[in-house]
Amino acid sequence: MAEESGQDKTEEPTAQRLQKAREDGQIPRSQELAPAVMMVVATLFFTLMGHYLFSKMSVLFKHQLQFDRLIFDKPELLPAIFGQAIVDAFMVVLPLTLTLMVIAVVSTVMSGGLIFSPKMILPKYSKIDPFAGLARIFGVQALIQLGKAIAKFVVVGAILMVSIMNNLNELTNISQMDLGQALQVSGDIIIDSCFWLSLGLVLIALVDVPLQRHQLNEKLKMTKQEVKDEMKNSEGSPEVKAQIRRRQHEILNNKMMAKVKDADVVITNPTHFSVALSYDPTGDGAPMLVAKGEDAMAARIREEAKTHGVYIFEAPLLARALYFTTKLDHPIPEALYHAVAQVIAYVFSLNQSYGRGQEVIKPTPTVPDEMKFDANGFAMNS
Repeated sequence: MAEESGQDKTEEPTAQRLQKAREDGQIPRSQELAPAVMMVVATLFFTLMGHYLFSKMSVLFKHQLQFDRLIFDKPELLPAIFGQAIVDAFMVVLPLTLTLMVIAVVSTVMSGGLIFSPKMILPKYSKIDPFAGLARIFGVQALIQLGKAIAKFVVVGAILMVSIMNNLNELTNISQMDLGQALQVSGDIIIDSCFWLSLGLVLIALVDVPLQRHQLNEKLKMTKQEVKDEMKNSEGSPEVKAQIRRRQHEILNNKMMAKVKDADVVITNPTHFSVALSYDPTGDGAPMLVAKGEDAMAARIREEAKTHGVYIFEAPLLARALYFTTKLDHPIPEALYHAVAQVIAYVFSLNQSYGRGQEVIKPTPTVPDEMKFDANGFAMNS
């Protein structure tokens, strides 16, 4: 896409791009980290357990190199003896083998985690395309891998050569030693070689790990247009966002309408605006606006109030003042306390006098000039 649009991939990969690459199996995995960690662990193992390991091997060799006359008399016992020798040797090296297996798994997790991507095992034409194969063989990545292999060979070869030269006298005299001493000297040479070899592999891994991260980051870089397209797709098209907003608005309206049945009074315009108020006479708080709406929503609030027997009080100025100054589920402003108190007191008086034949005078609430609004929400005193 970048080639088609002529844009350079200068933008860092987004979190979504990185996640998709991870799902496709593209992670910055270094092939040098696991061998380096395993060699370090092997060196520590030989340092701590080397004498025990080589002493056990010495006993094993001595035992196996001693031939019992019984073998000549009963040669059919030779396979069993040979099999037991293999089992004994395996048990000696088993701790090291298990340790290295665990470290191999841990180092793999350290270098990117255990990931199974079905896309990696699906057949791809590019894998069998001879031209694509030639491009991979003679490409920049192949040259980088070749350079790494040569550098690794030189470093490891130099370390082994130095180790051999440092222990040349011991190596030349080892044939003149008895078995136990020869194994002991061999163990010291192996530990020394493992130490320097692990040091070299660690240095290689320290270079390769950030290199792999850098190469993958460069490969996943995006053009400015790709970043814009991804943001657009993640945020959604305007039509989808509008639909989501409508759905959210419907949910909020349904929750609001559910509160109308518990309101104490609904004040109307009488047609264009409706607000529902709830008041707890036992508390210290001001009346709360639990529902409000205009036009169609105002009609729904009135119908809901009629259904549940909530008193509807017509006061156009007060209805508009409450609608434009009070948020949903918030107390009414202090400037409207007196006017609302008149309405609520009237409604409570009606409820108390119901069935008694007492006449209750309907009030005309007074709205302060600064709280008077027209149908468009503009202050009427301006």
